[in-house]
Formats: sequence, C-alpha cells, structure tokens
Amino acid sequence: MAQIELKKLGKTFDNDVEVLKDLDLKIIDGEFLVLVGPSGCGKSTTLRLIAGLETITDGEIYIGENLVNKIPPKDRDISMVFQNYALYPHMTVYDNMAFGLKLRKYKKPVIKKLVEEAADILELEKLLKRKPKQLSGGQRQRVALGRAIVRKPSVFLFDEPLSNLDAKLRVQMRTEIKKLHKTLKTTMVYVTHDQTEAMTMGDRIAVMKDGIIHQLDTPLDVYNDPADKFVAGFIGSPAMNFLECEIIDDSIIIDDGKFTLPIIEKHQELLKPFANQKITVGIRPEDISLSKSSDNSIEINLQCDIVEPTGHEALIYLNTGKTEIVSKTNDYDHSVIKKDNLTVYFNMEKVLFFDAENGKRVR
Repeated sequence: MAQIELKKLGKTFDNDVEVLKDLDLKIIDGEFLVLVGPSGCGKSTTLRLIAGLETITDGEIYIGENLVNKIPPKDRDISMVFQNYALYPHMTVYDNMAFGLKLRKYKKPVIKKLVEEAADILELEKLLKRKPKQLSGGQRQRVALGRAIVRKPSVFLFDEPLSNLDAKLRVQMRTEIKKLHKTLKTTMVYVTHDQTEAMTMGDRIAVMKDGIIHQLDTPLDVYNDPADKFVAGFIGSPAMNFLECEIIDDSIIIDDGKFTLPIIEKHQELLKPFANQKITVGIRPEDISLSKSSDNSIEINLQCDIVEPTGHEALIYLNTGKTEIVSKTNDYDHSVIKKDNLTVYFNMEKVLFFDAENGKRVR
C-alpha cells in the first residue's frame, strides 16, 4: 500500500490547452478516493499522470516516498483498470490474468497460485478456460480486475471501468469493487462522471471542474455541505434546484415578486450582508414535499408540469413562472398526476444560499 501526493501538478497539451494547473491532492494510504466531474474536467488526465501514461508539464507526483515523475509506468507499482477491459481476445481468462506476470518472468507455480487467488476473490474459478467472447460484460470486467490484482500492486487506478455496462451490472460491479477494496485494503483511485458511483463508492470524493478540485470531502459532507453552486448542482440526483432571488427586508423575493419566502431565524445573520442584493437559493428535491415536514415548512402554490411515478416515490416537475424545479417525494397518490397546480412545502431549514456573482456558498 502507498499514499499518493500530487504537488502543484500541471498539464498542458501540445495545442496549448491547459487541462490542470497547480493541482494539490493527498490520497491517504489505503483510501478509496473518487475523482468525479463532468467530461473535460481533467479527472482522467490526473489518473493518467499518476499512472505515467501522460508526461507532466509542471509539479511532482509521489507514490509512497518516491518521486515518480521520471519513472516509467511499469516501475510505479500500480495496476490500472480501463473502461474497455483491454483483454486479449485470443487468450483464455487464465492467460489474460497471467500475462503481466509472465512478462515479469514469474515462475509458473507462482503465477498459478496468484491467478487462482485472484480468481477465488472474484468468483472466476469456473471461467478460467474461457475466452473473452464467451463472457458477459460483467464477467469481462471481473477478468480485467483480476489481471490488475494478481500483481498485488501498491495502488489501483480505475478509469471509468463501469461505463460500458448496463444499469443492473453497474450496481453489481460497484459492490464487487467495494468488496475488493475491503478485502485488499489497497489505495484505490477511481475516475467517474457518475455522481451516484462517487457517492456510493468513495471514502472521499474530489469534485472537479476545469482542472480544479472544487471540494474534497466525504460523500455525505459534500452532499450536505457543498462548497459552491457547482458542487451542490453536480452532486445529487435529481440535481439541486436553484432560484434567483433578491433579499428585501425580512423576505426572499423570487421571480420579481411572483412569490416570497420568509427569512427564518437561522438565516437572519447569514443574510444581513445581502440586504437588497441578488442571491441564489438552493433546495434539494427531497426538501420540497406535498405535506408539512417541519415548523419551518413554507406553503407555496406552483404550476405542475408533469409527474413521474417511480414506485415508492415520484418526481414532480413544478414551475415558478420562470424556473422549473423538481420535488422528489413519497407522500403522493395518483390524484396528483392529474393536477395542473399543486401546493408544496419548502423546508426552509434545508435551504442553502449561494453568492449570485461567484457561486460560492454563503456561510
């Protein structure tokens, strides 16, 4: 196992596109860290720099105590799992898993022992004689994992390994990878654009945009205590609702007076500096309900555009007149589906505020 430290890491490609600038990140020994963000945010580039598959423009990378800037990938004691499995189609599962060990001149009995150990962990024992074309997508991904773990590296790197799988298999493989981490206790860095994967898998998650880490924290703290509007909107499904508002006297004015929310006692000091100014209000879909959930739940009548029942709960798409917002609630019945207007309740205890200019969280 090993900790990873990135110091002032920078990457500029040949066409002068700067992908990363002054990135600082410390990944704790044995941690499962997830890099998450939209396409083009720099997360995969960061992973490839750690692996040595891209050259560093600026900064330093340490794996354990070793500066690895000039160390080739094969000597960094890492294993990488790719999005497309990268299995050799003409080789059996056994040979695919053993290939890297053969290149490193391991003896046959040692290779056999290591492959069988990995196959046992991943429940691949009955598949060792098959070729990749005879496997399902989930089985192929398990073989790719097996090929990575046979070497017992200090660090595992995962580059969106589940994005080619269907929804059910993705859930299953998330569990498999988490179980693998619990068993091996090895440092793992996982890249995804799927915030659900990030929330369910990571010990900590680093939320990235434009080559910058906007927040690095536990999944629960990122969800409940986002640093800025980008993080608040990116983490959570459906996304957080945002309303452009103005603070006037003791009220939050929405859509030029279309409706008003009170400033509860909890927020009075917080919002004093924003008197007579624009501000952005954020509220998660689950905090907009069809019944009063607390003393600070405020009743509002809104246009109902569409209702999407999903079984035990429903997504209700509402309209303020200017802004579409979503409620995620389980206190609904089928009569709601036919209504054009609904009375809903905003839980003001859960409302967050963001600077309208820079998107930073108002604390």
